[in-house]
Amino acid sequence: MSDSLLTGGIALHDVSVGTPALDRLALIRDLPHAIAAGEMFLQYQPKIHIRRQEISSAEALVRWQHPERGLILPGDFITVAEDSGHILALTLWTLEQVIADQVALASDGQDLTIFLNISGQLLGDSLFVATACRRVRESGAKIGFEITETAVIRHPDVAISNLRALADVGISIAIDDYGAGLSSLAYLKKLPAQELKIDKMFILDLTSSNRDPLIVRSTIDLAHALEMEVTAEGVETPAALALLSVMGCDIVQGYLISRPLSLGAFRQFLGNDPMSALTAPKQPMFSKSASFWKSA
Repeated sequence: MSDSLLTGGIALHDVSVGTPALDRLALIRDLPHAIAAGEMFLQYQPKIHIRRQEISSAEALVRWQHPERGLILPGDFITVAEDSGHILALTLWTLEQVIADQVALASDGQDLTIFLNISGQLLGDSLFVATACRRVRESGAKIGFEITETAVIRHPDVAISNLRALADVGISIAIDDYGAGLSSLAYLKKLPAQELKIDKMFILDLTSSNRDPLIVRSTIDLAHALEMEVTAEGVETPAALALLSVMGCDIVQGYLISRPLSLGAFRQFLGNDPMSALTAPKQPMFSKSASFWKSA
């Protein structure tokens, strides 16, 4: 047995060998302290507007630097936060940090909308909606919320009403992961969204698939007809960027432009001719040194 040994009728268990259940309980226990103790931090991934040839916005991505477990990515703790009731505190911390970081960006002359991922649970939370509206009004920050259609479908009337309230105070609404779940045209036409993000599963094989280009092109046309801009996630090659440009895609995001960066590295990126990813696609951001990405 890999984690226990039977000796004379006594079972010895190696507690250093974790299990998913134990790990989950440990994360639930540690998460409130992590939020309060500054173990959470943000990275930013820029989004380039193709036609305007500029960085138009960025997505804020939350990370957890655990003192014992090391770096924990969102896929391992967001559902824990949702199930344990800590998603409100985590999201409000993220919002406050983005507002503070925008002050630093403004001092560099950067005026960017920063998007946050919003859990479907919070779309029905009146406290969250009221707090977010108040903080955006008070700060004047340029904030966007990325939501999934699946989140809206859970409680459509309440979610759509709250999204409209958020949009009314100037929060930009983007539909995230479009095409990856139960996409519904019935809800799509009701959402006060300005942006639709095509899931990267359709972008990664864009230049080698027969069907993905058809899906992407039709999605772009549909979004434009609904007066939304389109963002393609997961853009990693110059060929994919060129094809998306021909298709009329508005915004691109992915490793070709930049990996997610710490605030300091993001400020450096913005100050070092970020449009080189488009003007010189043969030298993508992967060409940066290993030390740059380590510091990011």
